[in-house]
Amino acid sequence: MLQGKHILVGISGGIAAYKIPELIRSLVKAGAEVKVATTKNALQFVTELTLQTVSGSRVYSDVFAAINEHSTEHISLPDWCDAMIVAPATANVVAKMAAGIADDALTTTICSCTARKPIVVAPAMNDKMWESPATQKAIETIRSWENVRVVEPAEGVLACGVVGKGRLPELEQLQEALEYALTPKTMAGKRVLITAGGTQEKIDPVRFISNYSTGKMGVALAHACARRGAQVTLVCGSICVPVYDPFGQITRIDALSAQEMYEACVAAWPQQDSAILCAAVADFAPEQVADNKIKKEGFRIQDSGFSLQLKETPDIAKALGASKRKDQQLIGFALETEHEKENALHKMERKNLDAIVLNSLRDNGAGFGADTNIVTILQADGTVTALPLQSKALISEEILRVLFS
Repeated sequence: MLQGKHILVGISGGIAAYKIPELIRSLVKAGAEVKVATTKNALQFVTELTLQTVSGSRVYSDVFAAINEHSTEHISLPDWCDAMIVAPATANVVAKMAAGIADDALTTTICSCTARKPIVVAPAMNDKMWESPATQKAIETIRSWENVRVVEPAEGVLACGVVGKGRLPELEQLQEALEYALTPKTMAGKRVLITAGGTQEKIDPVRFISNYSTGKMGVALAHACARRGAQVTLVCGSICVPVYDPFGQITRIDALSAQEMYEACVAAWPQQDSAILCAAVADFAPEQVADNKIKKEGFRIQDSGFSLQLKETPDIAKALGASKRKDQQLIGFALETEHEKENALHKMERKNLDAIVLNSLRDNGAGFGADTNIVTILQADGTVTALPLQSKALISEEILRVLFS
């Protein structure tokens, strides 16, 4: 998503400035070209040499410096960039931004950028400064501008030692916000239900039946839909990846068992335009769940081992397919180990799906736990799209391009 993009990073004089070199490294690793503009106070927290080293570009920190590449650097940088992020944005810089004050390298650059390019603003300050009426009014002002997105500060331990709201959000959250700002809103106004992760079917208070699903594919799809402006209902089983939601696009519902996931999906489905059922839902669950931990002896049947009576779990895809309206789109996933295409096509027809995304455990780099995948998209109209090995983030982008364009 950031490959080949020009990102301008603006840093103001807050303690959180020390975190920004790592953000720059991450952006560069993602394929972006990065340039940096700072206030002079920002360089009290992170050195110009560090920023220059991680970005690979000269730092713009002084409007009148003789070494500036252009005489009007605050104009040339906005012309160059595809998007700008201001992180951390101190109370001072937020106030100046709202009032249009441009009196240093960073604020002149921001002022030149606000009317033309997407800007992500990440405030970070003491909780008392964040709660100041002046700060809140300034935030309200810049939040109203069409091309500016404000990422709410996080709660936690602040520099003064108290716990409150004012911390810089996680760097991954900031990168997700940049990707959101750069993505065309082709799904704006759409509501999408997505399931992710594996379910856990309890045996007793300490044991359960599950599978190897990590939720990486489902969460990547949720992020991709949110970046396009969709409102996402993400029903999560057991997942091992974070869900980043910088602008409140994702409503997360935790549903660990197949029954809980079924109930959540059936309740949400009537309000949705589409559903992407990516979760690995257990087909069977224990008939009875013990109230207390079952001792080894409790499992034994004479000397032949143990037995566990199972029941079928509710079929989420079949239930949604049976109640699907003509204006709704239902997409399933299939993970197969043999007769892959035949089984996937049968599943698509049996459950009234509009498309199914097929992957095989026999493909290296695909399946549970991997950061990559190889999939084939089968559509009810007979269209077949094979996607090569790539990251699950890029696979999710391709799925949306094929099915939601």
